[in-house]
Amino acid sequence: MAGAIASRMSFSSLKRKQPKTFTVRIVTMDAEMEFNCEMKWKGKDLFDLVCRTLGLRETWFFGLQYTIKDTVAWLKMDKKVLDHDVSKEEPVTFHFLAKFYPENAEEELVQEITQHLFFLQVKKQILDEKVYCPPEASVLLASYAVQAKYGDYDPSVHKRGFLAQEELLPKRVINLYQMTPEMWEERITAWYAEHRGRARDEAEMEYLKIAQDLEMYGVNYFTIRNKKGTELLLGVDALGLHIYDPENRLTPKISFPWNEIRNISYSDKEFTIKPLDKKIDVFKFNSSKLRVNKLILQLCIGNHDLFMRRRKADSLEVQQMKAQAREEKARKQMERQRLAREKQMREEAERTRDELERRLLQMKEEATMANEALMRSEETADLLAEKAQITEEEAKLLAQKAAEAEQEMQRIKATAIRTEEEKRLMEQKVLEAEVLALKMAEESERRAKEADQLKQDLQEAREAERRAKQKLLEIATKPTYPPMNPIPPPLPPDIPSFDIIGDSLSFDFKDTDMKRLSMEIEKEKVEYMEKSKHLQEQLNELKTEIEALKLKERETALDVLHSESSDRGGPSSKHNTIKKLTLQSAKSRVAFFEEL
Repeated sequence: MAGAIASRMSFSSLKRKQPKTFTVRIVTMDAEMEFNCEMKWKGKDLFDLVCRTLGLRETWFFGLQYTIKDTVAWLKMDKKVLDHDVSKEEPVTFHFLAKFYPENAEEELVQEITQHLFFLQVKKQILDEKVYCPPEASVLLASYAVQAKYGDYDPSVHKRGFLAQEELLPKRVINLYQMTPEMWEERITAWYAEHRGRARDEAEMEYLKIAQDLEMYGVNYFTIRNKKGTELLLGVDALGLHIYDPENRLTPKISFPWNEIRNISYSDKEFTIKPLDKKIDVFKFNSSKLRVNKLILQLCIGNHDLFMRRRKADSLEVQQMKAQAREEKARKQMERQRLAREKQMREEAERTRDELERRLLQMKEEATMANEALMRSEETADLLAEKAQITEEEAKLLAQKAAEAEQEMQRIKATAIRTEEEKRLMEQKVLEAEVLALKMAEESERRAKEADQLKQDLQEAREAERRAKQKLLEIATKPTYPPMNPIPPPLPPDIPSFDIIGDSLSFDFKDTDMKRLSMEIEKEKVEYMEKSKHLQEQLNELKTEIEALKLKERETALDVLHSESSDRGGPSSKHNTIKKLTLQSAKSRVAFFEEL
């Protein structure tokens, strides 16, 4: 009895010690995950768990997003997960997304997983038309997306129609032109074929380098009003705060970079911006909801912190990450070069093998023809031998007949002919016999010459037969393949290409390899500049080519604005736009904002 009570008590205490949990679903751009979270967990606990699971170290760009009454919100790191205004129905769903964007993706995004998540998010924003992208740039971006997914173009594999099920272009672009899916695919594939040799991470980075120069890239828009009550749009991004006309989200009217802003605060729906220059009055604007103000403040603080962080020396963690990334990039590049060399050697070996097979086939055909010629020679020799034998027998028969005629003549001469007539007749017969004997002797001589000629022909035929047999023997004894240097078999994919030294592992980067790599990097820079120029020419060519197929009546307001900006020879990059807008003094820009 006492044992049963003790058992129940220990079970009850164990039950009390077990923490209560709830289920959370995390949706990334390409996967979904579920976690059991403790009730006491704060946002940072959940966020760190997700980052560890993904292997993500550049955590400062990302956040966990949820929606409250059609308004976007982000999980706060220092607040309990369930204290947020989220649905309590399990699983509680959050979206793991990029909250802040880099100024320069190539310089700031170090990890491959970070680049991949940004690529997927920006690609979706462009396809969902949350970021405006010109048609010709859409085709170029689509070609890099195809390279990232399918690898190098292979006409034997990537045949017409292989992109039929892919979503690669915004519907706005597709509807704007009188072009079939096959026509779009043809233009995408033409560029895709030029990206040969780029790995997935390189293709995704090229995508981001083009996308980051789009006017709406990385901008969060909010509806605001100035002191006069004019409705405007506030844009918050990595460069600063921008004020837009609600009808034009492409080009801001005013911009305030982060280095000109000292403080940002809000009270209820009123937002206050204090410029760095204390001589300049603060400027204020109103937003529609208090919840929106909280979001604006979060984005401003986060973007400002990253802006200042970029202008300081990298932390030890970032330096280590960049060093590892450089080593990994160098290792991958050397591995790609090794694989390219092996591939080239395999292709050369295959070409050599094909050539040898062709030569072997040719030699087999020659051997067959020689064998047939030999057979014909043997048949001719047999026929000639048979004919020679027959001729020889005929010559012997004629010689025998000539001998018999000679004997008859002698017998006739020896016969006594008593009468003159008989003598005359006998003389006539003797004469005829002599003529016949002479003819037979001539025929016998002719037959003998013919037999000699046939013997000579037989000898020549046998000589031809001997030569044919000799040639056949030479063909049969020729080596089928010339000696080749053996091709080292490619390393299995699961064996890393580093040397084991003692009990430690170290990458074998020789000085000569690194020098060669540096020279190749410099060469790539020059090639990149040339390619950029070539690419711009291609973009202009494509724009001109498809312009005739454009349906003007289907142009959106942003299409019209972009066309007008292009016709005016607008700035070539987003950064240039912001620079031009900040040429005026901050005071004049504040005054302009309040007068809008």
